[in-house]
Amino acid sequence: ALVCLLEENGFTTQQSEVIVSALVKIMNTNLDMIYKDMVTKVQQEIALQQVMSHIGGVKKDMIILEKSEFSALRSENEKIKLELQQIKKQVTDEITKVHADNKLNLNLEKSRVKELYSQNERKLLEMRTEIVELHAQQDRALTQTDRKIDTEVADLKTMLESHKLDNIKYLAGSVFTCLTVALGFYRLWI
Repeated sequence: ALVCLLEENGFTTQQSEVIVSALVKIMNTNLDMIYKDMVTKVQQEIALQQVMSHIGGVKKDMIILEKSEFSALRSENEKIKLELQQIKKQVTDEITKVHADNKLNLNLEKSRVKELYSQNERKLLEMRTEIVELHAQQDRALTQTDRKIDTEVADLKTMLESHKLDNIKYLAGSVFTCLTVALGFYRLWI
């Protein structure tokens, strides 16, 4: 049927037969490999009987071990439990001690930080006081400078006024002198 199907789809009779024979060989080879890995029912029952006999032997050994070995294991287990409890107590004590040490160190650090903070506050207060004093000195110096400038300005104004007055006097004297000279010439001409 496969040969006929292949011939209907364009293969020659010889090509179709070669393809089908190759497929049959491959399938037979695969089935042989599968059969090699498979077990017969008789072999399976023999293997099951062997496993069951081994399990029976292990059960007997377990009963014997339970009576002898397990009692020793139980006593050893109890010893280990006691040792673990002692170690747990020691670890708890160590943890408590470390916790107390850490708390003490933390309190010491807190007090040290507070002390440093208060020192810094004092230094800051001293610096503020110095700055206020410097500002006061600067304000006093500025006030004195302003007074000196005001005094100098007032002196200059007074001097300017006196010079103005002197200039007016000289100008008035010059004008009167010129008028007198002019009146003198005028009288001489008239």
